[in-house]
Amino acid sequence: MEQIRLQTLNDKDHKDTTLYRLKKGWKLQFVLGPSLQSKQVHVFTNHPPGHSPVVRPFNRGEFYELQWLAASNSRCDTSDQYCEVRLHLAGSFQYYFTHGTSNTPQGSGYFIVDPTLKLTGETDTLPLDCVTLQTVLAKCLGPLSCWENRLATARETGYNFLHFTPIQELGASNSSYSIRDQLKLNPGFACKDKASVSNDDISKLLAKLQYEWGMLSLCDVVWNHTSFDSPWLKEHPECAYNVRNSPHLRPAYVLDRVLWHFTLEVIEGKWAGEGISPVINNEEQIQRIWSLLADTVLPTFKLQEFYQLNVEVIVEKFRAAAKGKLSAAEESKSEDVKLIQDPMYKRLGGSVNIEKALQCFNVEREEAKDEEEQLDMSCKAFAEHLRNLNSRAADKMADDIHNALNNVTANVRYHHVEENGPRFKKISQKNPLVPKYFLHPWDLTDPKSEEAYMETDKAPFIQIGNGWVMDADPLKNFAEAGSNVYLRRELIVWGDSVKLRYGEKPEDCPYLWNRMLEYSRTMARMFHGLRIDNCHSTPIHVAEYFLDEARRVRPDLYVVAELFTASEHVDNMFINRLGINSLIREASNASDSHELGRLVYRYGGEPVGSFLQPHERPLAPSMSHALLMDVTHDNKSPIMTRSVYDLLPTAALVCMACCAVGSSKGYDELVPEHIHVVDENRLYTSWREDADVTDGEAVGANHGIISAKRDLNILHHMLGAKGYTQVYVDQVDDNIVAVTRHNPMTHQSVILMARTAFKHPGNPGYTGYIPPLCVPGVVEEIILEACMIKRADNPPPKSETHINGLGHFSVDLQSHIQLYSSRMVELSDQGADGPSPVQEIDFINFPPGSVIAFRVTLKSTSRKALSELRSCISQFGYRVRTLSGNSPSMSPSTNFHAIAGSLSLADMNRVLYRCDAEERDDGKGSGVYDIPGNGPLVYCGLQGFMSILNEIRSKNDLGHPLCENLRQGDWMTDYVANRLLLHPSTKKLGKWYQATFANLTLIPRYLIPSYFDAIMVGAYLALLDLCWKSMSRFVSEGSSFIGALALGSVQMCGIVNTAPLPDLSPKLPKIPTIVDEESGRRKQCVPTLAAGLPHFSGGFMRSWGRDTFIALPGLLLVTGRMEEAKYLILSFGATLRHGVIPNLLGGGSHARYNCRDAVWWWLYCIQLYCKMSEEGEAFLKSPVSRIFPTDEDEPQPAGFVEQLLSDVVQEAMQRHAEGISYRERHAGKGLDQNMSHEGFNVSIGVDPETGFPFGGSKWNCGTWMDKVGESDLAGNRGTPATPRDGSAVEIVGLCKAAVRWLAKLNKAGLYPHTGVTLRVHGKQSQMSYKEWDAKLQANFEKKFWIPQDADKTKDELINRRGIYKDSVGATQFWADYQLRPNFPIAMVVAPELFTPSRAWIALEMVEKVLLGPLGMKTLDPSDWAYIGDYDNSYDGHDARKARGFNYHHGPEWVWPIGYFLRAKLHFSRLVQPDPSISSDDLFQSTVTFIRQTLTKHHTEIETSAWKGLPELTNSDGKYCKDSCPTQAWSMGCILEVLYESDKLLEQLAAK
Repeated sequence: MEQIRLQTLNDKDHKDTTLYRLKKGWKLQFVLGPSLQSKQVHVFTNHPPGHSPVVRPFNRGEFYELQWLAASNSRCDTSDQYCEVRLHLAGSFQYYFTHGTSNTPQGSGYFIVDPTLKLTGETDTLPLDCVTLQTVLAKCLGPLSCWENRLATARETGYNFLHFTPIQELGASNSSYSIRDQLKLNPGFACKDKASVSNDDISKLLAKLQYEWGMLSLCDVVWNHTSFDSPWLKEHPECAYNVRNSPHLRPAYVLDRVLWHFTLEVIEGKWAGEGISPVINNEEQIQRIWSLLADTVLPTFKLQEFYQLNVEVIVEKFRAAAKGKLSAAEESKSEDVKLIQDPMYKRLGGSVNIEKALQCFNVEREEAKDEEEQLDMSCKAFAEHLRNLNSRAADKMADDIHNALNNVTANVRYHHVEENGPRFKKISQKNPLVPKYFLHPWDLTDPKSEEAYMETDKAPFIQIGNGWVMDADPLKNFAEAGSNVYLRRELIVWGDSVKLRYGEKPEDCPYLWNRMLEYSRTMARMFHGLRIDNCHSTPIHVAEYFLDEARRVRPDLYVVAELFTASEHVDNMFINRLGINSLIREASNASDSHELGRLVYRYGGEPVGSFLQPHERPLAPSMSHALLMDVTHDNKSPIMTRSVYDLLPTAALVCMACCAVGSSKGYDELVPEHIHVVDENRLYTSWREDADVTDGEAVGANHGIISAKRDLNILHHMLGAKGYTQVYVDQVDDNIVAVTRHNPMTHQSVILMARTAFKHPGNPGYTGYIPPLCVPGVVEEIILEACMIKRADNPPPKSETHINGLGHFSVDLQSHIQLYSSRMVELSDQGADGPSPVQEIDFINFPPGSVIAFRVTLKSTSRKALSELRSCISQFGYRVRTLSGNSPSMSPSTNFHAIAGSLSLADMNRVLYRCDAEERDDGKGSGVYDIPGNGPLVYCGLQGFMSILNEIRSKNDLGHPLCENLRQGDWMTDYVANRLLLHPSTKKLGKWYQATFANLTLIPRYLIPSYFDAIMVGAYLALLDLCWKSMSRFVSEGSSFIGALALGSVQMCGIVNTAPLPDLSPKLPKIPTIVDEESGRRKQCVPTLAAGLPHFSGGFMRSWGRDTFIALPGLLLVTGRMEEAKYLILSFGATLRHGVIPNLLGGGSHARYNCRDAVWWWLYCIQLYCKMSEEGEAFLKSPVSRIFPTDEDEPQPAGFVEQLLSDVVQEAMQRHAEGISYRERHAGKGLDQNMSHEGFNVSIGVDPETGFPFGGSKWNCGTWMDKVGESDLAGNRGTPATPRDGSAVEIVGLCKAAVRWLAKLNKAGLYPHTGVTLRVHGKQSQMSYKEWDAKLQANFEKKFWIPQDADKTKDELINRRGIYKDSVGATQFWADYQLRPNFPIAMVVAPELFTPSRAWIALEMVEKVLLGPLGMKTLDPSDWAYIGDYDNSYDGHDARKARGFNYHHGPEWVWPIGYFLRAKLHFSRLVQPDPSISSDDLFQSTVTFIRQTLTKHHTEIETSAWKGLPELTNSDGKYCKDSCPTQAWSMGCILEVLYESDKLLEQLAAK
């Protein structure tokens, strides 16, 4: 299955130091994060397109723009669009993106594509994790004719990769890394009978190694330096840093010569009288050296003069320039006159800006008698200033010298005194007091004479040595100007090499670039890989250039390096820019077995039992791939630093690492000394199978640990090739480490135990107590068991000509044996065959230096169960096979899709969601699952588990309490299945889970989290897909955001026993029913819509009339759930009483009628249903069974009184027109403990003059802003926070929508009623819907609009101008003028009421003042009553907020933002506020604004554990603990925005 990785782009997100590793054949897709989803983004990459017929070559500077592709048919929501790169080329690649018209990158990053390494043929590839590499010093191989015999040891030891140190001609030091000529081979490779060896000769041998031996090769490249005796440097000295092209080095050169002459004088004994003899062995001598140099030697050379200026000369220049001139000194200060360093660093060569000096010092001086005296005084002041500048320069040089002397004495101390240093006995030219930094190829004279060379043609040959600087910034070149490394003596110099000076580009030093380019290309042609020597000190742009060219020669080049940056970010920068495939890591750095085990775990693999990851998943940052070496050629033999007994266990642990591994030649042969890259001149031994251990020139299988290492290398290759990608490391005791490599496909494991010996064991043969090993399964075989043993008391003599090892040590090895044949372990009585899933292994002979590796497979019952589980998850798209290797089969009872396909969306509510209260409402069991250490889930259904699993899977967090709960017992799996078994409609699915989870009980507990997750996520995604397919095309073909919002309808729509819908009319066909479990009779089974979860989930508080019909258009009509919408409309219609529908449904018979707006929302939904359903206006003829035929009736059964829906609609309209007045039934504390006595009185009517509906009083709340005070302490109990009595703006808009629609229907003959009857001045009067519509139209803006030029002096209640009032006629008259987010609702439902230009002005004000990140402020922040944070638990003396009184006085509610955005969308097509912007442009910019605004909602619903949008937030989008975390109308209204935007964009596209 094709692997796809998704990289999310976010604005200003530069990931240049983040590492991403990918493989050829994969796809990298870029998707937009929230900050970019509304922008026009352009993505570029320099990975060349790989489509036929033309495959372009890689060019680092050539970027290609990627094309955006659509993952859905959504037009408005483009968040699912992506662009992709098909990865067909190995190397380092960069991407960046811009947006808008800017060409400036707004984000960037790199990705590394691993090379494909081929062994003997096209299909014989070597994965990087299979690499077993051995380093050989090329100079120790001798003549090329002998290489095969000497390299055969590596072949016979099981290595598949050879690392050669440089094969070029070496310099005078014979160091493997000091190359004399990069374009010539080492002459030592030539045979006696042949003049020279060519590159082709070596290439032929390397080809044989590859195709016949199955071994690849890599070689070092050294770009940073060359040997001091390189002949080409004599012709091209500009290629090195020297005092001519880098004059900043001149002071350092002089210091270097002074120190060298001082060293020679110490050798000659000239300073013996001062207590410094050639023999340095104590700290007192070192301090004496410091003092002598500081006080006696260095002062005579006046090094500070390189930083200073000549006071007399510059004063004379000043005097000459100042004659006859005066300057104003007001704006100039003496500090502005600064010393300018001489670019050539000549003594006293500094200067100043004479013009600035004149401004500062050549000024009128009152005390001067004449012009000449004034000039003298100015020159004197200026000279004093210059002397101050020189003094500062001297201080700077003194500081540099102080640091230099500290470093000089530290060097002396390390080499002569410290315990861990070489402790040279005597100073000599070979072991000098201080090493030379500069090349000085001439006879000695004296420091002052040698200083003069810098002014002669010898200057280009005064070149600096290379080395390394501790704790230096690897991204800065320490040899360039601005660095004082050489002057401060901070460099640990390699005395045999010269540092090369490339400059910034090839044109800066053409010869050097061309020479090294030829060298690099040659190495890439010959070798499969390159190791970059001294990588961290090589200028990164130089290495980048040469590697790019090397990859042109060999595209699948394997690049390794060793970095000493001490920073993962800096490491990653080198890896990203250079495309380094493996970083060398050293097991020898481990100080004990604990640290060694940590390295093995850290550098590769994932934890055992890791989650199965989908083939398409987010691109996760990678750790640099490791090449873990048991020892590198730069380090001492572990025999010198640990013990001979440790070499085998360390090698074994390294080979168990899930990465590339390696060693250096000599380790396996037990060579007891450091095979030094400089000092070693002996040859390697040759391979001879039967070589005697005393043979100093040959080795065989019985030498050292060669035979065991062969088995370990073969094991390592097998583990990588066969997919043993999971790793577990167990520290058994202080010395014993156990490493498990697990194959997640076959579930076979290899367990290796090694007993290390970091110190020489006191009793090498002693085993002692070792805890038994509990093997999860059955030991199929012992792959190997080996122990280091001492064969003789003394080793063979050290060979003078060949590099030989300790022949008196070897290994006792057994390979591929059964458990009963082991000499190390035995099966304990507890581990014998039986029902136990584990075998227990006892250790009977496991002394220091021992290693044992077991191949473990699961027991047959576990294997069978795993095969069943694999068959199960294969139907969800996982690419698996059964453990037998066969393709999984499916039966009807195991076919999840067939079972799930029969579920209704109401069933999906139970399967996927159900909060705690909903579940308890069933009375069949407990609520949500509570995970110890984590807490209760948010849902009982799958979403509750998925919200946690999605998070821990991405992090592979196997330590999470959920995973621990799964490993400890079967409670969670039983819970998932059992709750579904309790309900007839989900019983089959429950049985499927029960049968599937039964297999989990038969597998090792550590595997359960992985398979549980795979089952849950597979089923979950399948169920979501079924949900979407059951919905409208807008949803099923829409974006992921649309899909997430649409699931809100499944989340909120469900059957809750304590909150049923009233029984529908018996005349309605196909009403869903179920069999009542208690009575056995069929009963209605129609879902209700929860207002929000978990606060409004069951009982009386679940079904709110207002909330239902605000949410219904988005959650049911837009999603295509017409049946559910129809039943809700008709059910609430059945409850009509007093001309209104209930605020709280109460099953119909216990409804509470205390709101004025719900009926208008109900009427609006009827309009939308007729418009959007296939039924159309015929819906108005649907039968409604009236529960309360009259206001005074008791509840009547369904079918007792039937009416057409159109008649119920008419009754609602008529009752409003004639006026409504009643007192709530059962008024009092039993109904509402917070309501005042007057608050239960309801009055509603229609103003005959304006047509405005009105109602309410200051004692009750009739709209959605319905908070009534609850605090006795604050004294607000019974006081409505927002009465909004009078004519609320949104109710007027909803009324206008209703009468407009009814007038139109009546005219078309689809509605039988022409209008309503009302009393005007005491007389009955008729008002047609057309007339009512006209009155509303004529009066709306007269009454509601507050003009921009409104005079506040005439109406002091005006706070904001250019807005629409929130109400007209409120008792609290100031409330009319409050800016709230309600008039955009009227703009959407009745846009004709608004003059477009005024509407746009008002919307801009709302956007500026009320718009928050997720919701709309419910009150203008400038209002005295505004408090933005809601805390219902606060019960203090502040009446404005006690017990949540400010519920609608500032907190930011989500649902109104939907109407605000839809209003902007509508009027953007009708206005042209700026003549330079067309209405089409304004519409498109509004769509962009909507996209940008909704990115936060997308993020919220994706990241919320509840998978919903909240009821509200506190100020500025802050989390509100008292809000419902998921609210029906929040999701429904946002879904309507996307739906409407899509329709408009579709219309625009059609035009």
